[in-house]
Amino acid sequence: MRSYQKLRTVVPQLVVSQDEEEEEENVATPTPAGPSKLAPWWVGSGLLVTAVLLSTITVWVLRQVSGGWHGPAPPPQCHRVPESHRYDCYPERSVVVTQELCESRGCCFIEVLPAVEGKRGVPWCFYPPDFPSYMVQSLNQTPLGMAGLLVRREKAYYPRDIPVLRMDVEFQTNTRLRIKITDAAKPRYEVPLDVPQVMKRAENPIYSLEFSRDPFGVLLRRRGKGTVLLNTTVAPLIFADQFLQISTALPSRFLYGLGEHRSTLLHSLDWNTLTLWARDVAPTESFNLYGAHPFYLLMEEGGDAHGVFLLNSNAMEVALQPAPGLTWRTIGGVLDFYIFLGPDPNMVIQQYQEVIGFPAMPPLWALGFHLCRWGYGSSNETWQTARAMRNFQIPQDAQWNDIDYMDGYRDFTFDPQKFSSLPSLVEDLHKHGQHYVMIVDPGISSTSPQGSYWPFDEGLRRGLFLNTTQGQPLIGQVWPGYTAFPDFSNTDTHQWWLENLQRFHAHVPFDGLWIDMNEPSNFMDGSEEGCPPGELDSPPYTPAVLGDSLSAKTVCASAKQNASVHYNLHNLYGLKEAEATARALIQIRGKRPFVISRSTFPSQGRYSGHWLGDNRSQWKDMYYSIPGMLGFSLFGIPLVGADICGFSGSTSEELCTRWMQLGAFYPFSRNHNAQNEKAQDPTAFSPSARTAMKDVLLTRYSLLPFLYTLFHRAHLQGETVVRPLFFEFPWDVATYGLDRQFLWGQSLLVTPVLEPGADSVLGYFPQGMWYDFYTGSSVNSSGEMLKLSAPLDHLNLHLREGSILPTQKPGTTSKATRGNPLRLIVALSSRTTAWGDLFWDDGESLDTFEQGDYSYLVFNATENIFTSNVLHASAEAAYVTIDAVSFYGVQEPPSKVLLDGQEKPFSYLDNQVLTVSGLSLGLSQGFSLQWL
Repeated sequence: MRSYQKLRTVVPQLVVSQDEEEEEENVATPTPAGPSKLAPWWVGSGLLVTAVLLSTITVWVLRQVSGGWHGPAPPPQCHRVPESHRYDCYPERSVVVTQELCESRGCCFIEVLPAVEGKRGVPWCFYPPDFPSYMVQSLNQTPLGMAGLLVRREKAYYPRDIPVLRMDVEFQTNTRLRIKITDAAKPRYEVPLDVPQVMKRAENPIYSLEFSRDPFGVLLRRRGKGTVLLNTTVAPLIFADQFLQISTALPSRFLYGLGEHRSTLLHSLDWNTLTLWARDVAPTESFNLYGAHPFYLLMEEGGDAHGVFLLNSNAMEVALQPAPGLTWRTIGGVLDFYIFLGPDPNMVIQQYQEVIGFPAMPPLWALGFHLCRWGYGSSNETWQTARAMRNFQIPQDAQWNDIDYMDGYRDFTFDPQKFSSLPSLVEDLHKHGQHYVMIVDPGISSTSPQGSYWPFDEGLRRGLFLNTTQGQPLIGQVWPGYTAFPDFSNTDTHQWWLENLQRFHAHVPFDGLWIDMNEPSNFMDGSEEGCPPGELDSPPYTPAVLGDSLSAKTVCASAKQNASVHYNLHNLYGLKEAEATARALIQIRGKRPFVISRSTFPSQGRYSGHWLGDNRSQWKDMYYSIPGMLGFSLFGIPLVGADICGFSGSTSEELCTRWMQLGAFYPFSRNHNAQNEKAQDPTAFSPSARTAMKDVLLTRYSLLPFLYTLFHRAHLQGETVVRPLFFEFPWDVATYGLDRQFLWGQSLLVTPVLEPGADSVLGYFPQGMWYDFYTGSSVNSSGEMLKLSAPLDHLNLHLREGSILPTQKPGTTSKATRGNPLRLIVALSSRTTAWGDLFWDDGESLDTFEQGDYSYLVFNATENIFTSNVLHASAEAAYVTIDAVSFYGVQEPPSKVLLDGQEKPFSYLDNQVLTVSGLSLGLSQGFSLQWL
């Protein structure tokens, strides 16, 4: 039986090399297991003689193709750097790099054939092996690790480079360390994130750290195996006021994370640059999207994993190259790295969330089905849709409205004509155990006559909006026209936000909030007056942002906020609004808040979930929702999903049916579409499609106890709710690139159809026994791709051997479902063992676990005995019973079944499924079942 405790990583007892670190005159020399000399950039990245020869031949061939060099031949040392190991010395995209420009920076210039389709490829301008960088002037022991000074003797090529840096290293835990580099002379902006403060140095870390003195470099190894996780000797450290750059070699090509982008789950390292700058744009490949998450997870050879988090909120880009290598570039703040050693991917994500914070526990109704559209047109039409869903007995927990409910698109109002019955609609939803959610945008209308619109008047009076450099409210344009933008970095703004929501809630008692447009989005660039000249709005280097400007479709970077300038705070805007919104909901309703936000940043899961933005009704958009959803699981935001059936464009019946099947297994499940498009709620389709949609939603509702327990484990200890297959099978390299399937927890494999016209689907089944969720029929896989039947009314679900799932007779709301009897599904392993658990509380109260107001059960099967053990009980459990237990994989027909020693009737099918029903056992009582 597993202990019900917060997970503790078990690590080998290893000697800590840092304990013997010498002081400044004895900076560590790399051990023979690493590069023989760390000083040369190209040696540190693992240059081989063979690679040199191949590179020389390649360069010669390309030289012939391109017609020769334009200028003198580059020095021989430049040719010694293989193409894949060329770290870009001239990443600016606004200029054509010439030999003169490149060599003015002291870098190598070698032309190569341009990349196809306009993509950047091998850089023509790259760092030579002897490019000047910082050197370690001193390195001393501290109670938590080490502190050192790094000195640059020659100026870099970006303005205001910082000559002396301070480096602080903290060995925080045995599996986590922090490396922070900043200006030694004066403070710089740092992200105001509440991170853990450690008081004691790790005693037995599973990592070792070495430094190169001149030029400065860091070498981080995994002890035991010796895998080099970080090697920053591959390119020089640059640290100027508005340009910070550091590169590292990577131990493999299996890299994930670095959101928010539309891409495959496994990133391409083929000269791929990922930009992090919150931006309102419909999800499109190669663009920076709504959120910024400077965290990556990397799978190493052999199945170990580690993660790296750069705690920095400035505009940033991460350049990936096939060496394999990675370069961080940011234009402000400090270099504050957290490295997580796992060693498995699940542990990496848990360790990451120990720094950024575990996600909030959502209310149970948040896990039901949600329905929305922009374009209902009236509260009566919204009402009719909700009633049609009830008439067809299709499960639905929440009805939403988009911006058309507002009066003139102004926050905290509703249209007095078209939405006059909105309060009655909400009252009706509540009577039927349902909930109401509406959209709120941050842009506050600034054009209403004085005294007629309290939100703007009061915000102006209190000085709560973003200001221009001249100290006046910055005015942009969003849906209501000209708008001001609340400064959520100011805690006084949180109080004003609460008061606005309280005033509206008195008329329309909403249950949750949808915060959109919070990058913040602006229909003009900067403001109505543009942006002032200066290096905040026009920095020396601008990352590869969509629009080529920091102010593209957002506010000026120079805008003044309470905590700093917007230049530093832009990527935090959605996070701070989510924090204000969640806290307001707690004060207004006294229950767990439900918030869905478009823009996100690390720690967002503490306050909100996320939807993947304004997607399209296309098959490829349905596919991209899976890596998008899995990515946010890595980022500690488990309550995530995409607009089911697509937001813009009109869906087809086949596409929407398949998407409803997939969307029923998004943690956050909402069907939403745009105005002027065909309706796409389940009632809008043919009886056969409607039935297929209803059936898969009933399947979701039957699994709510399992899903709710997964969220509890995410809240308590940072486990993922949905996860890629490689999280559970890290030794199976075939799973590393899979993003067309996913798991709920450890146990439930979802294999959706993602192409039109298909009646079958290919799915990968890792080694072991897998059971059809619906029938219990088994397949024993050796780790292979299997073809599965998939008619239009069927979604393939499979249970992993050794798992126990609590399910429940589904109702049409989560409230109706939670009173129904439970059925436990026991998927026996080949050794006839299985394990599962169940968390149960009232579904909405605050801090039920922390206050002990919950029940927790652990289920075990060993050989032919099943036990239910109640580890903690509360009054809520008294209202629910366990009615049946089904065992998948019982190889021999039993002669009898005993419940606590008393014989019970049972059924046994030819596909080896044993079911014992009619138990009527209270959830708060333990019991055992035995089959003989």
